[in-house]
Amino acid sequence: MARFIFATWEGGGHVQPLMLVARGLKDRGHEVLVLSDACNAADAAAVGAPFRAWRTAPSRADKSPATDPLRDWEHKSPLEVITGLNEALIATPAAAYANDVLEAIDDHGADVVVSQELLLGVMAAAESRGLPLALLTANIWPFPTMPGAPPFGGGLPPAEDEGVEDLYRRIAEATRGAYQSGLPALNAARAGLGLKPLADMLDQLDVARRILMATSRAFDVVKDPPLPFVHVGPYLADPAWAEPWTSPWGPEKTDPLVLVTFSSMYQGQDTTVRNVIAALGEMPARGLVTLGPVLDVADFPAPANVAVVKSAPHSQILPGCAAVVTHCGHASTLRPLMAGVPILCLPMGRDQDDNAARVVAAGAGLRLPRDAEPAAIAEGLKSLIEDGAYRAAAARLGAEISRDVANRDAEAQLEALLISEPA
Repeated sequence: MARFIFATWEGGGHVQPLMLVARGLKDRGHEVLVLSDACNAADAAAVGAPFRAWRTAPSRADKSPATDPLRDWEHKSPLEVITGLNEALIATPAAAYANDVLEAIDDHGADVVVSQELLLGVMAAAESRGLPLALLTANIWPFPTMPGAPPFGGGLPPAEDEGVEDLYRRIAEATRGAYQSGLPALNAARAGLGLKPLADMLDQLDVARRILMATSRAFDVVKDPPLPFVHVGPYLADPAWAEPWTSPWGPEKTDPLVLVTFSSMYQGQDTTVRNVIAALGEMPARGLVTLGPVLDVADFPAPANVAVVKSAPHSQILPGCAAVVTHCGHASTLRPLMAGVPILCLPMGRDQDDNAARVVAAGAGLRLPRDAEPAAIAEGLKSLIEDGAYRAAAARLGAEISRDVANRDAEAQLEALLISEPA
């Protein structure tokens, strides 16, 4: 039996995979403690994981847009996004995150610390105590530190020649340089912990003995990354806040069912959702729109063939779907593929363009801009529903992803840190 501390923030799709890994270790006889925003207490309770809210670090009381520290829907450039990350999560509050983790270590004890990849203050705290550290990322790797990976966020393919490789290297260097705006704050936090200053902001990641990528190797571009990167398979399930759903249509209504799901965080998706509803209203189809915790059902009137709800158990609904419309968050992309359902991708930022690029490259869906008009959305859906090649491609890729889910092993990787020496 060992003691594991898990640290994350209310980052939408980041939260549940970390909770599921914590439950997995608890089921294997270990003690776990989850540190996160206060609004994630219910997520931890749903998996039976002991929970502690951040005390001095930022802690959201709810998941509304008003409490979102990133507000990246307001940013106009990648540089603004990185600056916002530094100020909200990575650098400015690093000392507060570190202090809360140290307090938890003193109260709970810890043999291993597991952190979401953006919380560099958590990593510094583990370093200061000499504890094994692992990072758990529930998407493709976001930082410019993995050899062979295309630049994050651009929806770009793997480099096919030296010219593209050189371009990607220059983008990585520029991206890495942008993060350095947070270096003074991070080094101040490190000084408070008795640690030496870093010359590069992202050198803090090097403390991690393992970077566990909770995605599918079959879905990722880099199939065999070097250590400390390890694919451990996707950790996916219906969220704790998913509510039961009963179809409002009788058995005589057999038109194709389209599931619409956008981010559980606010990303300015209001207009896009309304355009999808309008598109479905003109189609011989049924639409189920799940808004998640940040949007109000009353703000999205819909025709009779479209049901708009706060949430629903996607695991029960996906097997009967003809297509899915989504922003292409990690879980929102992999779960339809595992059900063999083609995807209409309307990415809005973050990792979503990269996920959409993988779907399109596999022939498992189509991509449109987030401001696509209803007519274009309807045309895309018509193609996905009527052309069986998309469903067949989704099923092929989904079968590979499902195998990775069946063989997922984050728990074993974390247990191995108890006996292994630093690399």
